[in-house]
Amino acid sequence: MLADTPPPPGYGFPPSAAARPPSPWPVVAAALAGGWTVTLAVLLQAVGWSVEQLQVAAGWDRQAWLWPALSLATALLVGLPALLLALLPRSPRVRVTGRAWLAAALALVALGSLRALPQVHHEAYLAALAGTATLLALLATRLPGPARPAAATPAPAQPTTAMPAPTTVPGGIDPTHGPATPADQGRRSSQQADHGRGPGGGAGRPQAVTLLAIAAGLALLLPWVRFGALGGLLETVLAALAATAVGLLAGALLDDRFWAPFTGDGPPRSARTVLVGGLVAGVVLLLVVAGTGHSGVQLPALLFVPPVGFALGACQVAARRAGRPAGAAPVRWLVGLAVFGPLALTDPEEISVLLATTRDVPYWVAVASGVGFAVAVLLAIGYGVLLARPRGRAPRRLVAASGAAVLLLTVGVVDVAAGQPGLYGERLLVVLREQADLSGIPAGTPGRAGREARTAEVYRRLVATAERTQGGLRRDLTRLGLDPTPYYLVNAIETDGGPAVRAWLSGRPEVARVLVSQRLRPLPAPAPVSRGDQPAPTGPEWNLRMIGADRVWSELSVTGSGVVVGSSDSGVDGTHPALAAGFRGGDDSWYDPWNHTRSPADSGGHGTHTAGSAVGRDGIGVAPGAQWVGCVNLDRNLGSPAHYLDCLQFMLAPFPAGGDPFTDGRPARAPDVLTNSWGCPPVEGCDPGALRPATAALEAAGILVVAAAGNTGPDCRSIVDPPAPYADVLTVGAVNRDRVVAEFSSRGPVAGGVVKPDLVAPGEGIRSAMPGGGYATLDGTSMATPQVAGVVALMWSANPALVGDLARTRSILRDTAQPAGPADLSCGPVTASSGAGLVDAYAAVRAARR
Repeated sequence: MLADTPPPPGYGFPPSAAARPPSPWPVVAAALAGGWTVTLAVLLQAVGWSVEQLQVAAGWDRQAWLWPALSLATALLVGLPALLLALLPRSPRVRVTGRAWLAAALALVALGSLRALPQVHHEAYLAALAGTATLLALLATRLPGPARPAAATPAPAQPTTAMPAPTTVPGGIDPTHGPATPADQGRRSSQQADHGRGPGGGAGRPQAVTLLAIAAGLALLLPWVRFGALGGLLETVLAALAATAVGLLAGALLDDRFWAPFTGDGPPRSARTVLVGGLVAGVVLLLVVAGTGHSGVQLPALLFVPPVGFALGACQVAARRAGRPAGAAPVRWLVGLAVFGPLALTDPEEISVLLATTRDVPYWVAVASGVGFAVAVLLAIGYGVLLARPRGRAPRRLVAASGAAVLLLTVGVVDVAAGQPGLYGERLLVVLREQADLSGIPAGTPGRAGREARTAEVYRRLVATAERTQGGLRRDLTRLGLDPTPYYLVNAIETDGGPAVRAWLSGRPEVARVLVSQRLRPLPAPAPVSRGDQPAPTGPEWNLRMIGADRVWSELSVTGSGVVVGSSDSGVDGTHPALAAGFRGGDDSWYDPWNHTRSPADSGGHGTHTAGSAVGRDGIGVAPGAQWVGCVNLDRNLGSPAHYLDCLQFMLAPFPAGGDPFTDGRPARAPDVLTNSWGCPPVEGCDPGALRPATAALEAAGILVVAAAGNTGPDCRSIVDPPAPYADVLTVGAVNRDRVVAEFSSRGPVAGGVVKPDLVAPGEGIRSAMPGGGYATLDGTSMATPQVAGVVALMWSANPALVGDLARTRSILRDTAQPAGPADLSCGPVTASSGAGLVDAYAAVRAARR
């Protein structure tokens, strides 16, 4: 019996008092509080992540106060019932439950508030997490509580008597459970003899239990090694330190003081330790991991970490049977290894709704979480049966060490053979202060010849400026092994590096600012190709008829021939029947800086769809006679400042596969008009001026940049992501079949009071090409943008003297635009007079011929 349990009737107490059963209400209250804690914590974590994703999808500013507020609310709502459990009941188990949950809730406030740091500064977050968790662990070890149980010293065998005095060990544990039988005496004598034998003996059992915990942690790490990928070196080291600190915190909260009231030696107490103690420990772990990791990373940990509380309970039983408590080491190792998986092998920015449409990172995180949960359940059952069954005990230390070693080897083999080995950290884009002077470039003769001369001069000046100003910095970065990649369209260098390198670069006099250039981590299997499920059109699509493109073909005999349209997007399926004949061909018409494909391809489908709306044949494209060239600047629906620059730079001066953009560029082969159905938000690393020199250079070269306004409407001033807000970009919004501005279409004005969008075009229910030869209907300003680029191709095909004359082209487009339906009245009506009317291809081409 427990030391604080009244003896049987007649043993110094009146029968009525001795027979009075303990009140069940504290246990019921603890169970209700535990259910409340789990439900609330999981719900608020899911709500916080969902709100952040809504902010990303809607283009709203990130609210830094969100996670501190949610963490504080969780602590208050969880902490009050936990405080009552810690103070009011007489049961030591209920009181220790309340203390543990209260401490974990307070830890959640500190850990969860760290998410106020932006995800783009992930290394700084991991460093803060490591430091905060370590400090909390030190504080937790100094919290007042029950006396720590000392190592158990087995009592000498007692002769069997009718009414023996209970034998206890420090910490209130009664290892005898009543009268000892001769068999029990022999067993205990054998256990006593085991003490001091070394490996495999009683003194070795706690070490064996720790090794079992290490093996369990490695088993939980396996799914993340298989399905995840590491970031950069510094990021990985900091993730390891953060995981270690979280393990220390969990060990401080679930040390021997916590387990003492739950632990026993006989079968009833074994079950209580595993089931009751494990359940309470699981709630503690849930609160700890709710604050561990940036937004999104904590969600899988909420699923697979709490069940290991049962395995930890079984480890405690095994250690107690060996004669002394297990200490905090098993908790530290198991929890630390478990949380290292999501902390190190996932990027929180990639656990995003932006990637949730295909088998991308969110899918594989869900797979790893499910496998991790199954492993945790198997560990709970297996360790419970192995260690907590009647007369069970931990394996010998050699056996446990062998199991841990085999699992460690398995982790390494899985990483190399089936995982994504290597480091995939973010890079930095270093923007230099001096940008090329493009003033005074002569307009030259009208038409293509003049445009080509201007493009060549712009290319020459840009390259000369970059070569003159980047030399010293490139040499220093190369000496440090940071793999610099130079750019000229914006005078910038992309390089490896974390916060320390960023601080060093920011302090250099030639550097204007340093941006984070995102890098997607590889997937365990390629994402499936997005294919269309609709048949080919039987005639011009409704959107082409709305803007009069079909009349341009039939009545004016203009299809866009002689004009080249450049598409920067997820790629283009060059074999699609509607697009294959329009590819310009040659060795300088396709560039893929993401996957380095050598011929036009597209797995995402977005780029094929937009290219089809611009130049596709069979009734889907505005300018079916135009040619196209392509570049991949989006991979899996995300980009980076550097890859956006890769494609814009390629469009100014195309170069052959494997060529050097600085020396092998061919400005005479530049496309005439660029369609860009993308934007670079802060989550990808861009600031408002990141691409400003690039569009200014293309403007100076006479290349028209057409860009999507974005899909963050109907809020006013929602055109924010470069390049859409720039004055030298033709920005396009979307309307529906009723010529009314689409609800999702972003609105202006933009900074400086510039009217945006410049034009609108059909953007709801647009059918166009998809990879594999099919067709699909999509919505967005992405769908509207290529139609305007196609109209420009028709205008320049009808009048080649307009090629490169961007001012007159814009003027014609605006003057011939038709009124569109009203947008959100708070932003003002969208009308032709405001410069944001519905593009009219027929009127624009007729005006271009004059």
